[in-house]
Amino acid sequence: MIKAAAVFSNNMVLQRGRNVAVWGECDSTGRVAAEINGITASAEAAAGKWSLELPPMEAGGPYEMTLSLDGQEFAHYYNVMVGEVWLCGGQSNMELELQNEKNGKEELAKLSADFPVRFYYTNKVGTVEQAIEAEKHSGWGTADPEGSKAWSAVGYYFAKKLSAELGVTVGLIGCNWGGTSGTNWIDEEHILGNAELASYMDEFKKETEGKSLEQQKKEYDDYVEYDRQWNEKAQEVYKTEPKIGWQELQDKIGRNIWPGPRNSFNPFSPARMYESMLMRVCPYTLAGFLYYQGESDDHKPKAYYTLFTTLIRLWRERWGDDELPFILVQLPAFKYAADPDYKHWCLIREAQMRAFKTVKNTGIAVAIDCGEFDNIHPVDKHIVGERLCLQAEQLVYGTCSDAFGPIYRSYTVKGSTMALTFDHAENGFEVKGGNITGFELAGADKKFYPADAEIQGSLITICADEVSEPVYARYAWGNFPEYSVFGKNGIPMAPFRTSMNDE
Repeated sequence: MIKAAAVFSNNMVLQRGRNVAVWGECDSTGRVAAEINGITASAEAAAGKWSLELPPMEAGGPYEMTLSLDGQEFAHYYNVMVGEVWLCGGQSNMELELQNEKNGKEELAKLSADFPVRFYYTNKVGTVEQAIEAEKHSGWGTADPEGSKAWSAVGYYFAKKLSAELGVTVGLIGCNWGGTSGTNWIDEEHILGNAELASYMDEFKKETEGKSLEQQKKEYDDYVEYDRQWNEKAQEVYKTEPKIGWQELQDKIGRNIWPGPRNSFNPFSPARMYESMLMRVCPYTLAGFLYYQGESDDHKPKAYYTLFTTLIRLWRERWGDDELPFILVQLPAFKYAADPDYKHWCLIREAQMRAFKTVKNTGIAVAIDCGEFDNIHPVDKHIVGERLCLQAEQLVYGTCSDAFGPIYRSYTVKGSTMALTFDHAENGFEVKGGNITGFELAGADKKFYPADAEIQGSLITICADEVSEPVYARYAWGNFPEYSVFGKNGIPMAPFRTSMNDE
């Protein structure tokens, strides 16, 4: 008896042009073979497991794929396509479902099974045991007005554009969960092994110190019931007050305490989803990763570069390819109406840009213009998805050469004026909103003042009456900042500061 990992099912998409990993379990020894479209590969089963690699294939299908043990067939998969496969990782903005997206209902109404995008949703569970049980009912889905409602909207728009550009089927593996920290998606060893990240685990241990498993379970079960009742109350309020603010909602029905106590029964504890979700689909052969996350780590923004680059290295290591493309979404503008501007999302954005610049084979979709005031889940996802696609087309497929807006490079100072230079600004800039806004300037005292800006070809010069000797500059530096400058291609200038020592 042999069984493949749950991510292998009818309707699956296999990655073209690469050796395709196929693996699973068995209860006997013998030689396991896989066959698809006349192509075969085999390997010996050992210690209850087996793995093999199919040779690279051209895009095409639909095909049938069989698995056999010593010549006896045990599995037969139908409607298999060979195309491009991307994993959609992150938290709620990657998770946001197509049915809840701004134009999602219209998109869903147009879908049919021959639409060249397919989706596999990794089960949202907190333990491997729960994953094994949930996987009994999982599988790849073809496009359908009803069945595609829960697909990642960002992933959908990415895949819709990519499949049209390349003329192949695109498969998406959704492996995301709202509210997750980056530490949920890496293993415990990498958290404990880094001084900047260890505090995440220290906080978890502090919450569970001296508590038996029985106590922890009761705490978590009590929270689950509280959260259920809270959400029922919230839905009732939203029916009559759909635009109510987050703080006002809590004042009315009680505090939201999600995600509850960080203990041994909470799936949002460090490293949990790495094991219960990510490793359940690893090492399914991919074209690359798409990643939209960072919101839930804004309380530790100065550690995010370390966290994020650790995650990239670990995921590539587990997939056995240290150059596997990794494309991220830089966080958009956001601030709750009741909050001051903590200026911590700009630090997350800076860490994301820094990772893009320092880690090979990465891409970045700048999305400062894709946020909504007082809504951490902006509902218009097509721009984000399409910018991710542009990044993939330039980084991976070589079919695009204009995937970036302006990105800060360097500066010079002459008198009281600072001249800023940018990459990807050869064609100049476009100003939206009338006036150039969002620039600030400071002297050696590090006191920033709004700056006047002027575009001079591929340069932008800035000055401020209060700053006679400029030392530091920054742009769109805040959680929900002013921004006004775009590339001629409509992609916004990335937020930046000229020095990390300006605080």
